[in-house]
Amino acid sequence: MALNDQLDDRKVTILKAIIKTYLETGEPVGSRTISKYSELKLSSATIRNEMSDLEEMGYIIQPHTSAGRIPSDKGYRFYVDQIMQEKDNEVTEFKDMMVQKVDRLELVLKKMAQVLASNTNYAAMISGPSYHKTKLKFIQLSKLETGKLLVVVVVEGNIVKNAMIDLADDLADEELLNLNILLNSSLNGLTIEEINLDVISRLKGDAGIHSQVVDLVLNEVAEAIRAGEEDLQIYTSGATNIFKYPELTEDGKASELIGTLEHKEALKEFVSEINDSQEGESGIQVYIGDETQVQSMKDCSVVTANYDLGDGLRGTVGIIGPKRMDYEKVLTTLRTLMNQLDVAFKKDER
Repeated sequence: MALNDQLDDRKVTILKAIIKTYLETGEPVGSRTISKYSELKLSSATIRNEMSDLEEMGYIIQPHTSAGRIPSDKGYRFYVDQIMQEKDNEVTEFKDMMVQKVDRLELVLKKMAQVLASNTNYAAMISGPSYHKTKLKFIQLSKLETGKLLVVVVVEGNIVKNAMIDLADDLADEELLNLNILLNSSLNGLTIEEINLDVISRLKGDAGIHSQVVDLVLNEVAEAIRAGEEDLQIYTSGATNIFKYPELTEDGKASELIGTLEHKEALKEFVSEINDSQEGESGIQVYIGDETQVQSMKDCSVVTANYDLGDGLRGTVGIIGPKRMDYEKVLTTLRTLMNQLDVAFKKDER
């Protein structure tokens, strides 16, 4: 007869003991090892019976002919959900974690990927923010040579995009200055969606004989923002940490996984799926084994969180490691990182 899927306190304690021991050793866990846990005070025979029930319920499995058990994906899922519930309101200090605000967000994200990999001993990835619905912060037009105009667009988060346009007629310095003032006074603080036909019509009317220049600039501004949305940037670090875990190195698994981290196309698809399924959410998610769609990560656990820099700037942070990763440390690290990002980059509107 099939067992009820509900776990009583004793089974929960034994399952946690099995998972914690396996996380530490990487070796199948036997009843004799579990009986040494002081809080259990149970005989090896009783523990064996409970382990048999847990195996039938699908929380643990017996690899090969070993007498020991290891957690199944279902067991890891139960353990992770327990930790997330316990740690939901708990954020501890992240020693030596310094996040400094610098002009270029890319530099910060690359540094954070390195810090995450170093502090967790797993691989880390961070996506650049999505620029959808992001407000324009600044536009600068500059002459580089006759007939050429450099357009520099800065959006919230100090993301910078450049474009070159060709001019039919050269602009005097005073005309260029007036165009810069007009564009910034009319467009600063607007999203691409808010630059509608009324705004464009008014802007071109104010530009007078230079309405065609305004048209070209607006086209390049929109194109630059769209290119930023489509060309998702992924920063990775700690790929070589994969070799620290034997279960990820057998049968060429490591090279395949490292290839995924280096070439990043599968990661871009993975991050896009996360963004589509969790629009506006910033909570931590854990993908165990087959729960991730990336083939090379089927033997891994992937822990992700969406960061929010305000004004529509969002991205994803992820940590990739073995299923026996130190979930408690990873979850705490990610929660602390979210807080650090808030402090470093949230726009101060006071």
